[in-house]
This record gives sequence, structure tokens and C-alpha cells, in this order.
Amino acid sequence: MSKGNYQARWERQRGTRPVRVANCSGYKADPGYHMRRQAELGDVDFITGDYLAGIEQTVDLLAEKRIKVIINGGAHNPKGLAEKTQELGLSLKVAYVAGDNLLPIMKDIKKDGLPPHLDSDNSEVRVAKNTLALLEGESRPVISANAYLGAREIVKGLELGADIIIAGRVADASPVIGAAWYWHSWSDTDYDRLAGALIAGHSIECSAYVTGSNFAGFYEYPLDQLYDLVFGIAEIESDGTCVITKHKNTKGMVTADVVKCQFLYELQGNIYLNSDVKGILDDVKIEEVGRDRVRVCGIRGAPPPPTTKLAIFYRGGYQSEILVNATGYATTEKWDLYERMMRFGLKRRGILDKIGIPQANPQSQLQSTTYMRIFAEASDPSINIGLAQTMSEFAMQHFSGFHNSMDQRCALPRPYLSYYPALYPQASLQTSLHLLHPDSAPSKHPTTPPPHLAPLGTRASYDADPASTRPLSSFGPTRAARLGDVVLARSGDKSGNANIGFFVPSRYLSPTHASSDPTTAPSPVSAPEPAAPSLAWAWLRAFLTRAALVDLLGADWDPAYHVERVEFAGIGAVHFVVYGILGRGVSGSARLDGLGKGLADYLRDKVVEVPVELLDGGGGVGRERAGL
Repeated sequence: MSKGNYQARWERQRGTRPVRVANCSGYKADPGYHMRRQAELGDVDFITGDYLAGIEQTVDLLAEKRIKVIINGGAHNPKGLAEKTQELGLSLKVAYVAGDNLLPIMKDIKKDGLPPHLDSDNSEVRVAKNTLALLEGESRPVISANAYLGAREIVKGLELGADIIIAGRVADASPVIGAAWYWHSWSDTDYDRLAGALIAGHSIECSAYVTGSNFAGFYEYPLDQLYDLVFGIAEIESDGTCVITKHKNTKGMVTADVVKCQFLYELQGNIYLNSDVKGILDDVKIEEVGRDRVRVCGIRGAPPPPTTKLAIFYRGGYQSEILVNATGYATTEKWDLYERMMRFGLKRRGILDKIGIPQANPQSQLQSTTYMRIFAEASDPSINIGLAQTMSEFAMQHFSGFHNSMDQRCALPRPYLSYYPALYPQASLQTSLHLLHPDSAPSKHPTTPPPHLAPLGTRASYDADPASTRPLSSFGPTRAARLGDVVLARSGDKSGNANIGFFVPSRYLSPTHASSDPTTAPSPVSAPEPAAPSLAWAWLRAFLTRAALVDLLGADWDPAYHVERVEFAGIGAVHFVVYGILGRGVSGSARLDGLGKGLADYLRDKVVEVPVELLDGGGGVGRERAGL
């Protein structure tokens, strides 16, 4: 199809069908070829990502197929990136977003004052004692300060005809919200629609996490299907509901359980915050509607909060370490998958020891963690570099519970940046969209904050209502089993806090759960007969109270922490936020698993009393059932 025909079709179809938004990166190490893959393997309207890798090898195809690109540039130089992109030519209009960089007004925090901490409005939370370390001495200067912007500037750029928009720091889902907002001509008060797009963006923002990577039930699928994955696509309807999918005839899988894992990743509770909208998640539903097609609906919206997140990084000192870790459940299969992936990547470039045995029913996450040592020795340093490049290439294609130690710091002391998450008033931001022109200076288009703002209020936290919950004694005889034999989960970080979402696998909720094309779809090693549809969910919500989570955390629990709990009945999930468990968070955390990614698999490895009817009736989801 010619460039003109693509353009005409794009304009003709805008707003008349779901918009197809693809993700090409969620982390700095994602290879640039993923942008090219998303453009050439099928039709998409927008490609979004966390950085601009791949633009040079894809720009010709973008111009030919009239695919628009929206990039979250993080703390990079969006103006410089935009200017370099314009030099690639091909008559594409390039724009950049400004206003997120607050370093000039945050540089002297001691003199001007420290903004409120992200959790300052939660009276139950005590932040880590070293949270205010950036105020100590003269050796902790602020290096960067970037506010998380919404989608308003992106929409402005699309309305002005931009083909490529490079933002500074926007929220991870904002590029997807902006694409859907523009495509469907929504208003900035269409909160239910905007909230639906928010969760669509959340679903695909993490590279291959929604196409099979970091999936708690990975061991039920052929391991060779779980690397060299394509990234996700969201098809967003005019009402904000979406279908999560991927290009056909590619590796990996998009199933209800995979999407549930990603939905539960890095949540703050039952309300998801963005600069443009609050997403109210209580009634979410996630269901398969075809092979590699999963529908997400039930999201409601509300006016956004008056503040946005401000990420402040400062020089924290020196650290040393290097490890690659796997936690708890299905550890043997995890290392098998990782070794296969590494061998695949190394062989393709033309160019490993396992240490540790996880303890049964571990009492701390450390006891549930094993390490891999990857060693290279060669006279030619390019061979060693090839090993490092292979690890980076597959950095976001890994088993669930995978985490690096201290961000792969080496054995020699190296300086590191620490993190202070703050709140900043949206009304104080000075944001704008800048459209580049071939023969003149960029035109500046100021933007304004959302028209309506509403405080968050007290976050919901509750155990199951006793009036609607069966007592544990009513589930009959029990047998000791690992929690992961009947429950899947996902965990992650929110600054110094960890979120953990446990959910009932789809086979327990729907007796007819199956792929629409079982002859070609990747399928579990063996499929069990489903248990009674409500039994697993009734047991999970009765068992997993806040007190039960504290017991499961064992030696990892500290009374200084605070736990919040909510339920998502539509997907059979119980969700927790554990405040303070990650210390300062990110690079400033002293925990081995500073991003909380292994917590869920560690807790799935704990031995608990499970109803016999549930174990025998559903066949479990563990390795024993899969014959592994």
C-alpha cells in the first residue's frame, strides 16, 4: 500500500474503529528492533515506548505506513532527541513535550524546602529512617527532578499534526491515553473512557510482560515459547474498554492469566492515579475473547488528583555487588528457561553455574532465593561485551520472580543515585508542546492543567466482609501445600512500598476456559479439570487476610510496616500494598530484591493448609500437576 493510501485510510478510519496501540519498549535495555517488529508484523496506528531506540531503523516504515510514535523520554533531553529525529527526514512532523524538568527549582532543597513525600498524606505510613538523607551534609546534591505529566500535551501535538512526539517524563500509560484520547476525540472530562485507556496503557507498558514474560504460571507452557517475544498491543474502543493482543504467528501468549498478572503489577490499591484521571479498579473484568485476545473492562474514572508524582534523584554514596537471582516457586524451571534464553542469544552472536538450593517452606525471601553466576574469560574483550549485551537484550524477557541485585553493580565501589518520591501541585506546572519546523524555530503551544481536580481521600483497606465470607473451617479437610499450587501472583514496587496481587487462575473461575484455537496456541503442559467455579475464590479471600499476609512474610515483616488490602472480585484477586518494606526504594533500597519483584513468588512458595477439594478438584497450578 502506498504512503498516500495509508494516510487516507488512517484519516478515514480514525474514530470509527478501535485504535491499535503497540508498545516497543518498557526499559532502557529493550532492543531497538522491537519498534521495527511492531511496525512491520501487522497494522498498528501508534507505537509507544519508554525511549527512542529503533527510530533510525524504523523511520522509513513509519513514514510509509503513517504510524505515529509517542515516546516517554524519562529524564532525557526531549528537545535534543526531537531535533535529531527531525534530521532523519522523510517529511515527518516531530514535536516534544516540555515542563516536566523541575531541576532548576529543586536544586537547592536545603534552602527552598523539601516537597512532601509521596506517602505524606497517609497517616498510617512511617517512611524509612534514611528517607531524608538528601538533606544531610553537602555530598548529596540533587541530580534530577522530573514530574510525571499526563497526556494533555501529547493530544495537543497530535491535533497539530505531529507524527512523532517525544515527551520528557510522563506517566508510563500517558502515551497510550494520549493516542486513544486523540483517536476517539474524547473530552478531558470523559473520565470512564480515559480511565479505561489508562489501564490499557498499564497493560502494555512493560515490554513483554503482557505477552508471556514475568508470568507466574510460565512453567505450564513450552519454555521455548517464552523468549524472543514480541511486545503487546492494546485495541482501545471508543468507550475506553480494550482488547490486549499481539501480532499473529509470534512467540509467547496473551491469556487472561497473563493479563491479570500485568494488571496487578505495581498497583497502588483499588485506585490507579494519573495526572488526567483516577482509574477506579474495583469492578475490573479480564476475559479471553479469542486466541491471544483478552478483553479488559469494568474500569471507572474520576477527576484526577491535585498533585502529581515528582521523582527526585540525588547522589547517595557508593555501593558494590553483582548477582542474578531467582526466588521460590518453580526455581528449577526458572533457571532452565533463563539458561535456554542466554544460550540462544549467545549462539546468535557467534560467541554458567547455578548456586543455592531453595529451602522448603522458607521463612524469609532470602531463604527462598538462589543465585546464578555468569562467568566469561577471554583475551578478546568483545567476547565479554557480547555476554553483557545478551543479558541486556533479554532484560525484560524473564521468569516471574526474577530480579537483579543492586542493579547489577560490580564488586568495586561505584557511586549510585538514590531516590526521593515527592508530590507536586499540578497547578504549578508550566507545560507546553513544541512543534518543530524545517525552516524556522519550533512553535510553542502552552497547555493547562486538568479543569477539575479532586483529592484522593483515604485509601480503601479491608478484609473480606464476614457476612459474605465462609469461615475457613467450612471448606472441609485440608492438606499442606504450597500457596503457589493453587494461586498465581505478581508483585512490584511503588517507591519504598511493595504491591502484591494474588489471584485465582482462570481455570478455577470458568469451567469452559480454553483457547479458541487449541491446535496452534501455546498450551499448558497438561490441562486440569476445573474445580467448582467459586470454591477457589471463596477460599482465597477468606484465607488471605492482612494478618495472614503478615504471617506469610515471616522474618521479612517489621512492625514499622503498614499493610493495605483490597479485593478485585471480577478477576478473583486479593491485592496488598506493604508500605515501607523496600526502604527508600529503587537504588536506595538495602534489600536484595529492591524492586519487590520476587516477593510474590517467595510467598507462593510458602506451605499453607489448602482444602483437599480445591487441590484434587482443580488439579492445582503447580509443577506437580504439570508433571514437571
